[in-house]
Amino acid sequence: MEIEDGGTLLKSKEKIFHTFSDFMLRIAKFDELVEVGSRLLVGFQQGLEVHTSHLGLQNHVNEAKVVVDELACLLKEAEAVVQSINCSLAQVGELNVNNNANPLETCHDEAEASSIDPLEHEITDIAVMMAVVYSMVKSDYTMQEKIVSSLNLTSPSGELESYSSMWSLRPYIDDEIMHKAWKLVR
Repeated sequence: MEIEDGGTLLKSKEKIFHTFSDFMLRIAKFDELVEVGSRLLVGFQQGLEVHTSHLGLQNHVNEAKVVVDELACLLKEAEAVVQSINCSLAQVGELNVNNNANPLETCHDEAEASSIDPLEHEITDIAVMMAVVYSMVKSDYTMQEKIVSSLNLTSPSGELESYSSMWSLRPYIDDEIMHKAWKLVR
């Protein structure tokens, strides 16, 4: 089956896997930034080099924002691949309905389309996984951004402890989903 840009469904699969691999590399980078931010937050909480820790946390938020923005761009690329496939399938379906008066040809085309369906579903599943992971990471980033913006020298120790716990626990990240996503990386 040909899609609008002249590529094949297999090329779309290659594109989505390449995009997904880039996406997961950014996830790894984000996770590394979270660890650095966690250490900086602990330093701030313990009163060790508070100014340096606070500046480091603000830098962390800026770097994390760049990664989240890159993830959003990669998600848009994946959405474009899925959209391209959907448009192509709709066009093929219209052609079959309009051009096939012979029921045997229609059955053959339907059988051919059903043999392609698993590949199409695989591409769609990866795009959906990317959307779910992006949503979790975006929520995690938003939480970190709020924590950093609320820090000041007069923050009570209990509040700082809560912030450190939230940062470490990463309540918006579902480890099971992340594990499934990493299994998809080839």
